Amino acid sequence: MTTASAPLTPKDLKSDQEVRWCPGCGDYSILAQTQKVLADIGIDRANTVFVSGIGCSSRFPYYMNTYGFHSIHGRAPAIATGVKCANPQLDVWVVTGDGDGLSIGAGQLLHAIRRNISLKILLFNNRIYGLTKGQYSPTSEQGKRTASTPLGSIDPPVNPLSFALGVGATFVGRAIDVDIKSLQLVLKRAAAHRGTAFVEIYQDCNVYNHKAFEFATDRNTKEDHIVYLEHGKPLIFGKDRKKGVRLNGFTPEVVDLAGTPADDLLIHDESAHSPALAFLLAQMKFPSMPEPMGVLRCVESTTYEHMLEDQMATARRQSGAGDLDKLFSQGDTWEVE
Repeated sequence: MTTASAPLTPKDLKSDQEVRWCPGCGDYSILAQTQKVLADIGIDRANTVFVSGIGCSSRFPYYMNTYGFHSIHGRAPAIATGVKCANPQLDVWVVTGDGDGLSIGAGQLLHAIRRNISLKILLFNNRIYGLTKGQYSPTSEQGKRTASTPLGSIDPPVNPLSFALGVGATFVGRAIDVDIKSLQLVLKRAAAHRGTAFVEIYQDCNVYNHKAFEFATDRNTKEDHIVYLEHGKPLIFGKDRKKGVRLNGFTPEVVDLAGTPADDLLIHDESAHSPALAFLLAQMKFPSMPEPMGVLRCVESTTYEHMLEDQMATARRQSGAGDLDKLFSQGDTWEVE
């Protein structure tokens, strides 16, 4: 006779390691919400793996009571791909930052996303290099003054959502570290997705780039600066929900609902086969437009690990199971004495 195991709690997902981020860092909230969400959906800790690269965000695996790798700079997606391919039954998460994932790791991130392997990729975006003391990052805004750009950055920033969509991501979402309800919703949706799920999380580095996303977190003004996406519903926002977004040709524009027919508003369709709408939403940037939060795109497509398993099964049918010892000893061999 077997008995059902007790439901998980967030405490069950906390490791015995001391959490070592700066007081007030947004990573604390992301960690707490991830633990809450994974407990709520009832993960199997023995089949869950967190893989990270280098950076403040990459300490994440230490703090999760699951399996994990704290890997090397920018290579977390490649290592996670190997983990998933070796054991497709594992639930594999990648934790990275805007520097780790979009600078040295951009190529690794690109290939993981385009393959549509079932990884859950959380990219913490604080628009700065925090661990190495405040240099500008690939997502820093133009004009950003830092130790490495004392006269202001002249680089145009990378848009993480557009990057992911451009290489074919089947799930793309965005949330904010302190917006608990929205963050939990996006994490739950990402966890349920078959294929690569890419989530950008606006994260406050309160030491080197404090209030970089104040427009989206200030309680008095944020409702006028962000729009929550709901599948099949019009884009309506504002403190009194009196503003909307419609298309003027191919360009989104903000309109007053008092003088705009409801049928003119842009309707969100996260399941559209074409990523065109998601691209359009990803380009909406404060201050000229409200920034979208939630799920921009969620479509189904064959996963890499499924195709790989099918290919290996075909090879076994055609050539047999194979003999590793024979493979090692065949061809020209020699002995070293």
